[in-house]
Amino acid sequence: MLFLSFRALSRPRLAAALMVAYPLAAVAQSPAPDNASASQEGDTTPRQQQATRLPEIQVTANPFASSRLSSPSSVVTGDELNYRQQASLGETLNGLPGVSSSYFGPFASRPIIRGMDGDRIRILRNGTESFDASSLSQDHAVPEDPMGLDRVEVLRGPSALLYGGNAIGGVVNTIDGRIPREALEGISGKVESGFSTANNDRHAGAALNAGHDGFNLHVDGSSRSFQRLRIPGHAATKRFRQENPDDDHSDESGRLTNSDGRADSATIGSSYAWDHGYAGFSYNRYRSNYGSVAEPDARLDMQQDNYHFDSEVRDLEGPFTSVKAQASYTRYKHSEIEDGEVGTTFKNRGVDARIEAHHAALGPLDGVVGTEFSHSRFSALGEEGFIPQTDTDKYALFALEKWQVTPRLDLNFGARLDYTRLSPEVQGAEQFAKSRDRNFVTPSLSVGSVFKLDDIWSLTGNLSYTERAPTFYELYANGPHGATGTYEVGNPDASREKAISADAALEFDTGKHTGRIGVFYTHFSNYLGMRGTGEEQPGEDGPLPVYEYADTKARFFGVEAQSKWQLYDGPSGLYHFEAGGDYTNAEDTERHQPLPRIAPLRLRSALDWQLNEWDAQVSVERAAGQHRVPHNSGDDSLSTGGYTRLDTRLGYHFDVGATQWFAFLKGGNLTDAKIRYASSVLREYSPAARRNLQLGVQMNF
Repeated sequence: MLFLSFRALSRPRLAAALMVAYPLAAVAQSPAPDNASASQEGDTTPRQQQATRLPEIQVTANPFASSRLSSPSSVVTGDELNYRQQASLGETLNGLPGVSSSYFGPFASRPIIRGMDGDRIRILRNGTESFDASSLSQDHAVPEDPMGLDRVEVLRGPSALLYGGNAIGGVVNTIDGRIPREALEGISGKVESGFSTANNDRHAGAALNAGHDGFNLHVDGSSRSFQRLRIPGHAATKRFRQENPDDDHSDESGRLTNSDGRADSATIGSSYAWDHGYAGFSYNRYRSNYGSVAEPDARLDMQQDNYHFDSEVRDLEGPFTSVKAQASYTRYKHSEIEDGEVGTTFKNRGVDARIEAHHAALGPLDGVVGTEFSHSRFSALGEEGFIPQTDTDKYALFALEKWQVTPRLDLNFGARLDYTRLSPEVQGAEQFAKSRDRNFVTPSLSVGSVFKLDDIWSLTGNLSYTERAPTFYELYANGPHGATGTYEVGNPDASREKAISADAALEFDTGKHTGRIGVFYTHFSNYLGMRGTGEEQPGEDGPLPVYEYADTKARFFGVEAQSKWQLYDGPSGLYHFEAGGDYTNAEDTERHQPLPRIAPLRLRSALDWQLNEWDAQVSVERAAGQHRVPHNSGDDSLSTGGYTRLDTRLGYHFDVGATQWFAFLKGGNLTDAKIRYASSVLREYSPAARRNLQLGVQMNF
């Protein structure tokens, strides 16, 4: 039905030039929009006549809801979230500008932003901390099913304005609507179901909302089960099969061993809403059991209980016009089971509380001030108990101010001060004898600007200084880590991580054409990363290479671009062409070699079509090979080849009585390309899925 030919994708430099030059030429010939400043919310324009804009509406990232955000961001919601939905958060967001995936199989996948992962990316749930173990190891899944989400916000780059040094790479915030913030009347809800052929993924979920006289109730539940992932050809590369003929992964072909699993979630929430605010509470239980692709006989049994309070009071008189308070308590546990017996159990219990107050105008300044407190206790008991039980306490003060200098120029200033205390329990544990209490004070400062050149063009810029306290595993780890096949050693004397970052972007919006091209640069005067020592330690299945956390200097820089412009609007429908791409270069400047697991240059293009209640898309992604890898660092030195991926999708909206329906069919990797993500620690024997068809249907009432 639709066909897209983009030969330039095989020539990255030419494609990048066309990606920028063509939309600029189109914009130069386009008049300014009559309603450029109108909000998309409440728009009743027919679907095929709506202009698609780069998202500006932010919830957690921008406390000034009526203002544009200077930091680069993406919002995924509505139909786009349905189309993108995968079993893991990392795969759902993979392909957004600057966002890649850690990809430890189809279920355990965490977002990577601009080459940074782990504790440099802060994953939030409705604005509060998600206490889990996903940053500790790539085989630990994020305990959240994207099926239950209303929207996902991604803030790229340093987010010290509100979130501190743990957001030095960016923020991912998931919004689920389980605490209604507005008064509801009557009953509403949704039911959805889907199926994917690559791993026989069957998922279904339902949500119900009811309200009367300001009292609201929310109930939802979801379930997902999947079998072993179908892959093109062998799981392991030819080199791996030759060097490891007796390894279990060498014989895998057509299916990815131990990549099956199941996840279930249930939530109840309630709130009371009035004209000037709301207050509510929710409880969610998440449970999953899935295989570890790295260890054919190992499974992870995970459970998380989350209690969440959320409240806001608006339209106040006095020094503050509104106050927002949030608090959450989380119990997390997962057991790693091998040959039917529990080997290691990871536990994390945490409390996170946050207050933000929007103050009245102080001269030209409009802003928020706030405080945050969190406490967590993490333990790992058993065969892979390579981290001592550690209590982590964090206290923070922050402020963000906006100054509208002129009608065309907005400035914002942010500051945050964090105090972190880590207290390990080392009594009777000889391997952690060098561990000791550590205290860190970490300041962060930011300044940003949005300058409207005219009604179409604008410039944004950000400059920040950020410090991050080392985590408990970076300080105290000492033992074998089966998922990565390494022996990890922490650095109990590690210093604060320090970085100076800058980014700038040129944006345009004509109403018919939108686009953004930006550059970023981050310099770490002290970067805490893992490096191979060349030594070995005995492991259960043989010697393990020793990797230690060490201070070094590093720098990250790159470019991100996205654009969408209208090609035709007529009787046959509305046609748009999209083009975008991203590139990150990261290097250990002290050792003069690349940092590991950095996504390569990626270019994307798509042709969109809309007609009444129908929409369709054909998209192509071209990823270059990644040969900028560390030298003599074991598996981190392995490069990956490039690939070209072809995807399609078709969606239809329709009504049945008083219900609204959305059904879609999506085809992924239609050419059966062999895709190995450079950002995956398992790229040698965990390729992405083969050709896949995904069906989905959602009913709202």
